[in-house]
Amino acid sequence: MGYSRDIMNRFLFPVAVLTVLAFSSCDRTRNQKGYEYFPDMAHSLAFETYTPNKVFANGMTEQMPVAGTIPRGIIPYQYPATPEGRTLAGKELVCTLEVNQQNLDRGKAEFTIFCIGCHGPAGDGKGHLFTSGKFTMQPASLINERMTIAPIGEIFHVITLGWNTMGAHGPQIRPDDRWRIAMYVKNELQKKTN
Repeated sequence: MGYSRDIMNRFLFPVAVLTVLAFSSCDRTRNQKGYEYFPDMAHSLAFETYTPNKVFANGMTEQMPVAGTIPRGIIPYQYPATPEGRTLAGKELVCTLEVNQQNLDRGKAEFTIFCIGCHGPAGDGKGHLFTSGKFTMQPASLINERMTIAPIGEIFHVITLGWNTMGAHGPQIRPDDRWRIAMYVKNELQKKTN
């Protein structure tokens, strides 16, 4: 009996200590997590995006991307914003998207967001910004004879880099959506005038 009591004491003491440790380090509440063994690994010491930062020479946390960085999935546009670049883009660029109702609907939605204010719902250059007098120069008509015979690549080029007073929309609209807008102009707006 004395021998088994000694074994029990040897066994119970470590179990009791482990039980006390386990319960003292458990999650008592959602705000008090108990004991953390490596708090610097559990809680990041990261800087907030717009806060000052002594690590960088310019003192800002948010940094510009490294020069020449290209976003994943984006191919740099290779045509210049010149009349020659526009003509070359019209000859070489080909829309690989299928002309279907889904793409035309998406093109119309993007046209409504980005183009309708200047070019108008019919694409005739009589958008709200011109008719209200906010723009003194009338935007280009997308349904005139010159635009009707222009290849779809030229429309994509102009959306990407802009033309005359129109600003570049390449940074705002993803390439596939620029093609959908051009497709909508070619297959919906220009067809209505013919």
